[in-house]
Amino acid sequence: MQVFWFIPTHGDTRYLGTSDGGRVFDFDYARQIASAVDSLGYEGVLLPTGRSCEDAWVTASSLIGATRNLKFLVAVRPGIASPALTARMASTFDRLSGGRLLINVVTGGDAGELEGDGFFADHAERYAVTDEFLRIWRSLFEKSHHGESVDFEGKHLRAKGAKLFFPPVQTPYPPLYFGGSSEVARQIAAEQLDVYLTWGEPLADVAEKIADVRARAAKLGRTLRFGLRLHVIVRETEEEAWRAADALISKLDDETIARVQTQFAKMDSEGQRRMAALHGGRRDKLVIAPNLWAGVGLVRGGAGTALVGDGPTVAQRLREYADLGIDTFILSGYPHLEEAYRFAELVFPHLPRNVRERLGNVSLSGPIGEVMANNLVPRASQS
Repeated sequence: MQVFWFIPTHGDTRYLGTSDGGRVFDFDYARQIASAVDSLGYEGVLLPTGRSCEDAWVTASSLIGATRNLKFLVAVRPGIASPALTARMASTFDRLSGGRLLINVVTGGDAGELEGDGFFADHAERYAVTDEFLRIWRSLFEKSHHGESVDFEGKHLRAKGAKLFFPPVQTPYPPLYFGGSSEVARQIAAEQLDVYLTWGEPLADVAEKIADVRARAAKLGRTLRFGLRLHVIVRETEEEAWRAADALISKLDDETIARVQTQFAKMDSEGQRRMAALHGGRRDKLVIAPNLWAGVGLVRGGAGTALVGDGPTVAQRLREYADLGIDTFILSGYPHLEEAYRFAELVFPHLPRNVRERLGNVSLSGPIGEVMANNLVPRASQS
């Protein structure tokens, strides 16, 4: 079992849906989280991507020297940057970090945001571009070890004489992670990816996805690993954990929820549709499975569920997902610095031995402070 954490490059929060008293994201805060997560024994961190976030590549690069073992899961965006350019970026990062790069392939589900980045394509076209992007990208790395170049003629992308002169540390390339719930996304994952990611849905829904993608890959003679992305709210008792969950959305009003859900409905992301269907925008339908809470998804796009409970219970729920075939858990909690310590202290001791062995003799005490924060872009204090 591998456990990852999250770097909130859009700012941090203790209460969803408000920018009052927010924690501004800057290098010092990024370094604090990365250093803590590295020392606590987490496998790596996910850096988000999108126009509301600081650039993931620049942020991750700045943290190489602040960490020793931590891996960085960083996005490439087919249709926005060329395969050859991102391959060079990835190879350089992998070499400079000593083989600590992981690649998150993000097709994107918000047409408006993608058009702002200059990429105009419908859902089917975006995945067709992703497919061609990956074929070029993988070929560049595979041929770089033999000093060969790549020629490719596709419907959407072309390459002539593309070449990668400096191979990465990891062979043939840094592992490729990918999430997508649509039929075409699942097929691309089966054909080309190393790790298929899904958001935290109930066990039966996750089991269906795993079985489907695994079967598609088997027909091609391939095997994949599987990962889960979700939030966690862990306290010493169940009662404390549920009070913390209620507090997280205590400043949300119905108008804000309705406005955000309307924005989500405009997206053509199947994964986002599935997240919204879990709660229907209603506060009284947030517990969707044992210890699985959909409150985060009322106003947060992407991963919108959290495991809520005490340490042993949350560990047990993670093991239930692991029994389905999940071996990588990408977690987060608000605020991210304090919750990284809290999760390590309360849950790590109850996880499989390989996770505990990463801890060594590290102290699990940390700064669980009373600091106000938010998940919107915070306003820096004025002097």
